[in-house]
Amino acid sequence: MYRNMSKLIFSLVLCQLVGIIGGLFTAASVRTWYLTLNKPPFNPPNWIFGPMWITLYLLMGIAFFMVWTTDSPGKAKQIAMIFFFIQLAINMAWSFLFFYLKSPVLGLIDIIALLVFILLTIWKFFPVNRAAGYLMLPYLLWVGFAAILNYSIWTLNN
Repeated sequence: MYRNMSKLIFSLVLCQLVGIIGGLFTAASVRTWYLTLNKPPFNPPNWIFGPMWITLYLLMGIAFFMVWTTDSPGKAKQIAMIFFFIQLAINMAWSFLFFYLKSPVLGLIDIIALLVFILLTIWKFFPVNRAAGYLMLPYLLWVGFAAILNYSIWTLNN
């Protein structure tokens, strides 16, 4: 029981920590540079992003925990976990590229890679723990929307 509890806490903290680090990259620019950008009419209000990401990181942490603690033969679980860590790193890089470097084009390149790795992660999660794969779907949808938003911001500001 304790072993799984520590894995759950680690999984949740890890994902929220990625969000916190991303927030550090975002903080300086969101109240300055980001306000000067032309945005599409479907751009959500800024207050939506915090609660949305907290929720998505929570779901991601639970999904990772479910995969980590599932008995799975062979290397399927390890491969799924590797893909999860890769997409998590790409996720964190987006805030650095888009907000800290103030580069919508680098953010766009990153978010396309992120979408690919989220899809790969879900694909690898399903055979290990189907519910974990489903928990990643809201994240995929939000990042898909964010990619469209990122593309729109890039095109409107060139």
